[in-house]
Amino acid sequence: MSDALLLAQERSVPDPAAGWLETWEAWVVAMQSGSAMFAAAATASESVDCLIHHEMRSLPATGPRSWVNTGSWINVFFLSVICRDKARLDALCEIPPSLLQASGAEFDPYIHPWSETLRSYWLSRPDLGDHLLQAAEGLAPLAAPISGPEMTTKILWPVVDLFHRFVTGDHEQFNRSLVNALTLHKQYWTADEGLARDARGLVAVGPLAMACLAYDAGFPVDVESDYLPKHLLKRTWVGEFAT
Repeated sequence: MSDALLLAQERSVPDPAAGWLETWEAWVVAMQSGSAMFAAAATASESVDCLIHHEMRSLPATGPRSWVNTGSWINVFFLSVICRDKARLDALCEIPPSLLQASGAEFDPYIHPWSETLRSYWLSRPDLGDHLLQAAEGLAPLAAPISGPEMTTKILWPVVDLFHRFVTGDHEQFNRSLVNALTLHKQYWTADEGLARDARGLVAVGPLAMACLAYDAGFPVDVESDYLPKHLLKRTWVGEFAT
């Protein structure tokens, strides 16, 4: 999944608006790879069939693995939102939190309530607000030592803030928060030469996913940026081929 997502982000160099079918295909493959990772971990059978890059592939069951963790779950959730794949979001939200925690991966305390916030949103559960508050509190200054202050304030917090503006229906503040999120994203990924060369910063995946949710809900998303590929936001390629 990491390689597939990196390739999708690299596509934004020649195609920043995601106007080429090959760019859409790369984002879909990233989503499919991530979804397959969780399907293989969660299946009760010896194998599971998954569609990846236009082919059904039989993958052996893996059970819990270090990469089947909450951080990866959030990334696959974002990719599924960007690709507008409701079936994959449904399947992802059936993954039990216990499987994610069995990975042994260490994260800051915010991450579990944040993943449960997203799960509650998709499943229309009444506990969304409680989880969102816990996630926000977990991203307070000095509350996320593993991520560190730069990652927390410039990458993680802006996405949680965008989601809050989205679920409260604050159209005007959502756009202001989106501008702020992209500004902070740029600051983080251009802070030094090494980060500036890192393809992982070419697309703001979290803010893009939040913008896709807002766009689909009828929000007037007025922000334009290469960090926010226009044709991914506006679901130009959705339905072009089976995902």
